[in-house]
Amino acid sequence: MLRNYLLLAIKNCRKQKMFSVINVLGLTVGIVCCLMIFLFIMNEFSYDRFHKNGEHIYRVMRRSHMNGDLRNIPYLAPPYAKALKNDYPDAIQQAVRIFPDNDLVTYNNISFNEKKVFLADNNFFQFFSFRLLKGNPATVLKDPNSIVMTASTAKKYFGKEDPIGKVISFNKKTQRTVTGIAEDVPANSHLEFDIVVPTANWENTPFFNQWTNNGVFVYVQLNPAVQPTHLMKLFPAFMERYLGEWYRKMGFKNDLILQPLHGIYFDTDSPFDHEVKHGSKKMVYIFMSIAILILVIACINFMNLSTARATDRSKEVGVRKVMGAVRTQLAWQFIFESLLFATVAAISALLLLQLIMPAYTGFLGYTLPAYWTNPWIYVFTVGVILVIGLLAGSYPALMLSSFSPIESLKGKLKTGKQGTFFREALVVFQFGISVLLTVCVAVVMKQMHFVRNTDLGFSKEQSMIVRLDNGAIWDKKIQFKTQAQADPAVAAVSLMSGEPGGFHDNYSFEAEGHPGEKLMFNTEFADFEYVKTLGLKIIAGRDFSPAFITDSTSAVLINRTAAVQLGYTPQQAVGKWINVTGVKERRTIVGVVEDYHFTSLKTEIAPLVISTQKDDRRLVLIRLNTDNIPAAVARIKKLYDVAAPDYPFAFDFLDERFNKLYKAEIKQESLLSIFSIIAIGIACLGLFGLASYTAIKRTKEIGVRKVLGSSVENIVLLLSKDLLKPVLLGTVIAIPVGFFVMQNWLQNFAYRTTIHWWLFLVAATVAVFIALLTVSVQAINAALVNPVKSLRTDQ
Repeated sequence: MLRNYLLLAIKNCRKQKMFSVINVLGLTVGIVCCLMIFLFIMNEFSYDRFHKNGEHIYRVMRRSHMNGDLRNIPYLAPPYAKALKNDYPDAIQQAVRIFPDNDLVTYNNISFNEKKVFLADNNFFQFFSFRLLKGNPATVLKDPNSIVMTASTAKKYFGKEDPIGKVISFNKKTQRTVTGIAEDVPANSHLEFDIVVPTANWENTPFFNQWTNNGVFVYVQLNPAVQPTHLMKLFPAFMERYLGEWYRKMGFKNDLILQPLHGIYFDTDSPFDHEVKHGSKKMVYIFMSIAILILVIACINFMNLSTARATDRSKEVGVRKVMGAVRTQLAWQFIFESLLFATVAAISALLLLQLIMPAYTGFLGYTLPAYWTNPWIYVFTVGVILVIGLLAGSYPALMLSSFSPIESLKGKLKTGKQGTFFREALVVFQFGISVLLTVCVAVVMKQMHFVRNTDLGFSKEQSMIVRLDNGAIWDKKIQFKTQAQADPAVAAVSLMSGEPGGFHDNYSFEAEGHPGEKLMFNTEFADFEYVKTLGLKIIAGRDFSPAFITDSTSAVLINRTAAVQLGYTPQQAVGKWINVTGVKERRTIVGVVEDYHFTSLKTEIAPLVISTQKDDRRLVLIRLNTDNIPAAVARIKKLYDVAAPDYPFAFDFLDERFNKLYKAEIKQESLLSIFSIIAIGIACLGLFGLASYTAIKRTKEIGVRKVLGSSVENIVLLLSKDLLKPVLLGTVIAIPVGFFVMQNWLQNFAYRTTIHWWLFLVAATVAVFIALLTVSVQAINAALVNPVKSLRTDQ
């Protein structure tokens, strides 16, 4: 029986080549989109799943109470790890600390400023399941002067030589021996490293022994019998024991929480967690929905063309029923044909996926795991085949198998208004989806244009960021700044703790007029040129100035939001005192700057204190004013090479750095654009098929109308209007849905664009125009056929 089903299916495909190609092409594109998104989703949900004890590993985080808000902070002080393990030995099996760092590594004449270095406890490779190609996980970091590199990093220094036993220079201060080679960190790891060195050499330094020096990640592995919620109930007593007195003195407190290892990647609530990889679960669900919608559009094409061609196959059904075929057999035959189409399309999709995979992974920015050896990709493909076969084939199968054999054989079968209504409803749904995606793309593009072009309150163009990320440039930062400032292409230079879009400290403050209150404000530590270099606007008081000797030690600037939170107008705030909680020396507010976006547009502008405290400088911001940027950069590089000759010169531009804050949204914009074009393309493919079929079925009618004097324009209008009605209805339905969906999406941004009515009109016009073009091409071809030829047909 299967053989007969197969032969009949092949016969029908040959008979209706164009419709068969449209069906297979539409399904192929739909399935390949689903496979691409499935691979992306599978990778997103696989983050950190390769760790052997991952179910019992947690990251310890501080929960800070800031102005009534709760914020989770991933950085702890080094003493936490040992204290937690000692205080709760039955609950915590092991703990590990990780301090992200960047260091100069030199071998022979090869030097690199490595940005992904972990200073970690010697049980790092026992705690986590990062695979070692060479070396023993238990002993590879036992030697205080050991170093472990990933395979690609080792190749960078040693080429094809065996790295084990080689000695490298670390920051030009110590010699370290390569004791292990790790496999390159998997793409689905929230932790990324190129080099791991043991913390043993830093154990006796002040940083590693003070409870208030928060800068390391602490991970713990719990006893399987211990519930994390039960352990967290014991943490308040732990914090009171070690930090209670200090917190009371500072006027605020932190709690401790446990964050599951498998939940770190999708946690985007912490604004401080920028040194590990994060993903957006919302983005995953968005693209999961897109995959389903595109597949539904492809299925609708198949159903529409199958039901439209019902009368063509009516005689076949009649003959088979007369010969004894029952309705169940006929239904399974048509479902088998659907499954066959789906199978051919799925195989084609897998081959197409292999061709476009390099471009896809290049767009994602990372290599996806090999999918040919992954059984889930085949399970998913088989599932898609079954869903398409049963979903898209069920209605045509039931409808065709229900035909009366007598009416079928007489050729008088009419599918009636019900069949037409069903096809039109599918087209409504199909183009509704297409227009919805187009509207989403339009709004995302408008918001990203708003993000890129809105006034941020500071000057970001031609502003270079040079990190003070090594001892050499740190020691000569004043010299470097002075020499850079002398360059004619440089407008201003400032040393600061964090650039807009970068990290800003949070401190607890006491302020005049707020007795007993502790106010958590963001803090920027900078020199006197900060306002000038960023182009900020002073709205009350004055800027820092060398003319005032006390500005170095006793002055601060605040932003407008901070003045409002203190209960003052900008003018009233000038002259009031403020100081860090626990510090006796008060500082006077000498000026107020207009609010500027020192974080992304996703968050409200927070209160900010700008202080001249000298200890904390992490970067040099150099604002250029030149038409020849490469030449200016080259001169600054020479200055850097003199100040830090052992370190390679690296820099960013502030506008590029700030735009990276919207990396996920920019990727959403690109993918939405691609998939919306695909969705409209598939929908138009089906519409083209329906238009072609309609033209064929009405060939004789077209001939009669032309003989009676009907013009080509009238015939085109006649053929187009019936197909465009459901397109227009789908568009009308999609617009309010799109408005609701995108209003919700825009809530991710504290500062967002306005959704104007014309945006929906443009999106709808584009979709309808494409549909009109698709239908008109076929309608014009039909209208131009010689009427004599048309009247000779059987249609």
